[in-house]
Amino acid sequence: MRTSKPHPELAPAGYQGLLQVVRHVRASSLGHGLLNLVELRASQLNGCAYCMDMHATAALEAGESPRRLNLVGGWREAPVFTPREQAALAWTEALTELGRHGVDDALYAATRAHFTEQELVDLTYAIALINAWNRLGVGLQPDLPGVPA
Repeated sequence: MRTSKPHPELAPAGYQGLLQVVRHVRASSLGHGLLNLVELRASQLNGCAYCMDMHATAALEAGESPRRLNLVGGWREAPVFTPREQAALAWTEALTELGRHGVDDALYAATRAHFTEQELVDLTYAIALINAWNRLGVGLQPDLPGVPA
């Protein structure tokens, strides 16, 4: 860990603000299974070991198959994800690797075909949130649970 104390202790108001967004996203109609896949994929792209470990563990505990988790990084080639999950993963990658030109209208339309307007907003919040957590994890490098420091 890079800081002398965990970031929630050093910035409790910021931490509580993020937890409010967590509660909103978890209460949405997206479903925890889909959210686990999105959180894992964004964490892979951002190289956040802490978040990869947390979200893979949560997904396994929720009944996700190890095989599907192993294939999240290659979701385009793996026929184990539903069209809705594929749309969410494509949207996750586009927003996580957001370039100077944003997200094109074709991807928006393709994603929107699988989600209501409310769900797409909630999914976008979920992606923004996991990217925030990833930046805390990569920047501050909290200790992995169960791994000696």
